[in-house]
Amino acid sequence: MLWIGLGVIILLAVIYFSAYNGLVKYRNWVDEAWAQIDVQLRRRYDLIPNLVETVKGYAKHEEETLAKVVELRNQMGVRSTRQEQIDINDQLSGALKNLFALREAYPDLKANENFKMLQEELTQTENKVAYSRQLYNNTVMKYNTKIESVPTNVIASLHHFEKRDMLEAREEERENVRVSF
Repeated sequence: MLWIGLGVIILLAVIYFSAYNGLVKYRNWVDEAWAQIDVQLRRRYDLIPNLVETVKGYAKHEEETLAKVVELRNQMGVRSTRQEQIDINDQLSGALKNLFALREAYPDLKANENFKMLQEELTQTENKVAYSRQLYNNTVMKYNTKIESVPTNVIASLHHFEKRDMLEAREEERENVRVSF
């Protein structure tokens, strides 16, 4: 009888620690996935001034577009909540699409090698941001599922593991870019 009781206690302890460690592992994966988004946003943040300077020489009449890109880039430099960062990032993506659309109106800009290189780097970075967002959402979904599943839901509530929000595309991101001159 004593052995059975001891066996049950050991089994419960193993389940408890296994569930707790699983929650910690998933929480860390979510944080690491967010860090990957942050790395790509930083990379884009660093590329934007070069792009703006390249475009300035060719598109003197597009000050509003350039000013919007610079303004949003500067807002990215200020640390804020994750959701605010994502919102600013989404707006910046739209402004960059408008900036890239300018190349059609300025053939010299379209032929500029520096512009082509910067556009390619930013396009690659945008793709990496999209992939990182997908990875983040996938990881958050697994983490949230773990928090809501029995028996880890009990341990999650005891240790204050909170659900994380997934990143969603804004309505503007789903629309095609329209440029009028």
